[in-house]
Amino acid sequence: MQTFDAAALRTALPFDALLPALRAAFASHGTSVPARHVHTLGQDTAHAGTVLVMPAWSDAYLGIKTINIFPANSARGLPGLHATYMLYDATTGVPLALMDGNEITARRTAAAAALGASFLARPDARVLLVLGCGRIARLLPEAIRCVRPGIDRVLVWNHRPEGAQELAAQWRAEGVAAQAVADLEAAVRTADIVSCATLAAVPLVRGAWLAPGSHLDLIGSFTPQMKEADPACFGGGARVCIDTDEALRKAGDLLDAIAAGLLAPDGVHATLSQLCRGERSGRHDAHERTVFKAVGTALEDLAAATLAWQSNLA
Repeated sequence: MQTFDAAALRTALPFDALLPALRAAFASHGTSVPARHVHTLGQDTAHAGTVLVMPAWSDAYLGIKTINIFPANSARGLPGLHATYMLYDATTGVPLALMDGNEITARRTAAAAALGASFLARPDARVLLVLGCGRIARLLPEAIRCVRPGIDRVLVWNHRPEGAQELAAQWRAEGVAAQAVADLEAAVRTADIVSCATLAAVPLVRGAWLAPGSHLDLIGSFTPQMKEADPACFGGGARVCIDTDEALRKAGDLLDAIAAGLLAPDGVHATLSQLCRGERSGRHDAHERTVFKAVGTALEDLAAATLAWQSNLA
């Protein structure tokens, strides 16, 4: 059995290869993806955590990811998410590789956001606003610029301002025109793409702030208790798309919008599979507001792990 650490996965999963792999996976009908298992540890305590177990398999490969999410870790100076991924031969059950699940999760989540933006963000988008400073947020400019290369300004906001300042400085050192912002409303109003990668439990983005023609990308929250956008973000004629149907059962953002009557239960325009298969259209015009809500799927993990494994065999 081989081991892929974070550095090996960064080499094996460049976004220009990962994005086509994800698109092919969402367009395919050949992968089985059972519902994830969700377990809560220490419920109603200050240090509550969530454990997710996410299996998926194709004809050739079986993968199982285990994720531990502890939001209070930020106060300890620790990442809020830790994950491991096991890849097996699907015909024999033989273990093939143990992979850094954090890196797979971060890279496939950022890639899924970019894949959504390829259908929904305006082709002439130039200003990207990132909410969050975690592992996924750090990858968003690189991933999204693969599909919207015209982005020439990146703003970053975080609930800890010093985190935003540090990340903006890191991006500038990498050649990105980045700036930390403190006024979230003003930043949202100027952004062409607003990408949220946080573990927020209360809405951060207000629908009234979003500009006509903007694209809102929500990839942080994944339980009914978590939410990054208020219900108004989903109203006003916004074209709402999701990664999978599971988002309608798991995403607090969507559930709140449905409860408020601003999004009909059948008001979601398309899933990512429908977009990738060409069964539904993406953005309609330059003035339309679009929203992409993702809760993550084991399909993405398996696609990324398969790509990493096969690149190792080449």
